[in-house]
Order: sequence, then C-alpha cells, then structure tokens
Amino acid sequence: MEQLPVYDMTFQIRVADFEAGSTWYEALLRRSPDFIPHDDFIEWELIKGCWLQLAKGEPAIGSGPLRFGVSDIEKERQRIISELGVEVSEVYTREGVPVKWCTFDDPFGNRLGFYQHLD
Repeated sequence: MEQLPVYDMTFQIRVADFEAGSTWYEALLRRSPDFIPHDDFIEWELIKGCWLQLAKGEPAIGSGPLRFGVSDIEKERQRIISELGVEVSEVYTREGVPVKWCTFDDPFGNRLGFYQHLD
C-alpha cells in the first residue's frame, strides 16, 4: 500500500466564546495568531507545516487529547496552572514509552496536554 503523501497538517479546536478562546489560546501559546483569514477563525503555525486552528463553535466532545511537545514539561505544567488556572493531571511515565505526559482541559471543553521526550 502506498503511503499518503502528507506535506502539511491542521488541527481545529472549537470554542463557543470565540473572544475568550482567542485570549486563552494566545496565553497558552504565548503569542498572537499567525493568520486570521476571517472573523471567528484564527491559526497558529506551531511547527513548520503544522497549524492549530481556533474556530467559533461547539467543542468536539470526546475527542483528543491534542498534546503539545515541550522541552520542560514540569515548567509548562506549573505555568499553565498558575497563569491560566488550569487543573492538570500529574506527569505520567510508563516503562518502555519514551515520553512523559500530562493532560488538561481548556475552559471550553477541549482535551489538551503536553508531552516531553525522555532522551
């Protein structure tokens, strides 16, 4: 079977309160969006060719989590607890799995998290 020739990707998160969602995600990502194509829709290029889209609408309940790879998971975990008031799971590891991870919800019902490579 031939591999799908993917060269880019997007992931969309929906929030009912777009203004509050925009503010929250700008604080989480520590920057303004890279692209604002129209009202109630903004995008960040997180890494080359990988876009996070924020749109007005109801969250997709039961989806996710969308986890962001970070270099210092404990630091980022503490930052969002103190700056964003988010309840975050403990940091988990499992034998044979080369990452550690934690999970949290945004205020709009989307499941998110962080992970960090152990090597």
